Amino acid sequence: MTFHPQPQAGEAKPWAFPAPERGALDNGLTVLRCHRPGQQVVAVEIFLDAPLEAEPQGLDGVATIMARALSEGTDQHTAEEFAAELERCGATLDAAADHPGVRVSLEVPVSRLPKALGLLSEALIAPAFVETEVERLVRNRLDEIPHETASPARRAAKQLSKELFPAASRMSRPRQGTEETVAAIDAAAVRAFYDAHVRPAAATAVVVGDLTGVDLDQVLADTLGAWSGKPAAPRPMPPVTADDTGRVVIVDRPGAVQTQLLIGRVGADRHDSVWAAQVLGTYCLGGTLTSRLDRVLREEKGYTYGVRAFGQVLRSDGEGNGASMLAISGSVDTPNTGPALDDLWKVLRTLAAEGLTDAERDVAVQNLVGVAPLKYETAASVAGTLADQVEQHLPDDYQAHLYARLAATGTVEATAAVVNAFPVDQLVTVLVGDAAQIAEPVRALGIGEVSVVTG
Repeated sequence: MTFHPQPQAGEAKPWAFPAPERGALDNGLTVLRCHRPGQQVVAVEIFLDAPLEAEPQGLDGVATIMARALSEGTDQHTAEEFAAELERCGATLDAAADHPGVRVSLEVPVSRLPKALGLLSEALIAPAFVETEVERLVRNRLDEIPHETASPARRAAKQLSKELFPAASRMSRPRQGTEETVAAIDAAAVRAFYDAHVRPAAATAVVVGDLTGVDLDQVLADTLGAWSGKPAAPRPMPPVTADDTGRVVIVDRPGAVQTQLLIGRVGADRHDSVWAAQVLGTYCLGGTLTSRLDRVLREEKGYTYGVRAFGQVLRSDGEGNGASMLAISGSVDTPNTGPALDDLWKVLRTLAAEGLTDAERDVAVQNLVGVAPLKYETAASVAGTLADQVEQHLPDDYQAHLYARLAATGTVEATAAVVNAFPVDQLVTVLVGDAAQIAEPVRALGIGEVSVVTG
């Protein structure tokens, strides 16, 4: 029997996060382009400097409704016609609002890029904001809120923001608004928010894909280049303040068979020199199935299907007014809520006393740095990261340098960063579960004052 020769692995090629080319259109729109050979589906990300902080008082959620309404009809197409035109292009268009601003995302085959960019430009330049369409979006959003409240994870996130940030801060309130504020939104409010904040001089377009044979300059000039608006004035951002005094808040869900836990505080953002070490240390703590938290709470004790530790940038302006959410999340069965929290705190104390091991550090570097080429295989993943850098006021080569810093970070540095990120006496713990069963065992742990709120 003759066997085909076994294929041999080729020589590994060096990889780095792709560097974009930066430019601008005559109307002030900043453009980042990145040629990615072979990526026949082009990804376009538009960042609009329309942060949640800019929403008028009593109209929380208007940025979200405006973002959703951009594709619900223009001065040339009704909502149904606009959707049909996108479908003919084989394109998808999404929009969402968050603390830094509004993001509009487009994916389309490169052969239909001019047509799709024309539709995107139409949505940005001349949205109709028809009263009936806005009313429908408001009703849809109102229908979503009870479902979010019913979700233990979403309810925990809402409560943690309320606990951490001052009541006057937009960060203390739900990103997409409450029932009261969303109900107050109408087409006039949406139009006013659009007029005040959506303009090319305060926007950035990121275009990623195989641009071979595409005269992108001409395509952009014919589409987004037709967008006009007033110059953008600098918008001062208030500093991020938070109260991370150690305490426990139980959101009562009588009869719940599981307790959703979310433990968090506010920490350094990506402008801080500690960020790379913090990412690495946090990954060792709870970034994967082999992390310390999972090893103890899942594998050894069987309390949970999984617990994760992570850092998520909330807002950043590069001038000290940024912040990230450092958190640990998961769910445990109700009877073991107290023991699980006790063991979680033991993991944190042991980490502070003994530190990470070199083996843990090496695995984390391999997982974070080694898989990066796969993570950024698609144009959409590259475009999304470049847009993240724009909204966080980071340099264009930030991500490439981050991987180099991760690879160079030592075990001692990563240990110090994660211990500082999760100090045992400065963590706000939110538990969504049956207060009658979990309150006393949690009080006995002595990890902070325990209060109970209705679910």
